[in-house]
Amino acid sequence: MDFMNSTGLDELARRLAESVPPSLRSFAKDLESNFKAVLQAQLAKLDLVSRNEFEVQAALLARTQAALATMEQRLKDIEARLDPP
Repeated sequence: MDFMNSTGLDELARRLAESVPPSLRSFAKDLESNFKAVLQAQLAKLDLVSRNEFEVQAALLARTQAALATMEQRLKDIEARLDPP
């Protein structure tokens, strides 16, 4: 479940509110709102990125690693030509 979206937070807050003892269920709507506010505040403190941003950065890293491997090989080839066996 993606907790960063509102639907995920709403669902989690609803489940938390439903898990309180029956004697407190009359406060369920208030509890649900409070749970959601606390969850949002705590998640905002975390250093999280979206799945899309993560995938973009992972692809960028893969391209960078490939370019580095190519440059390393080119350097080895140049060094081999400059220093024959």
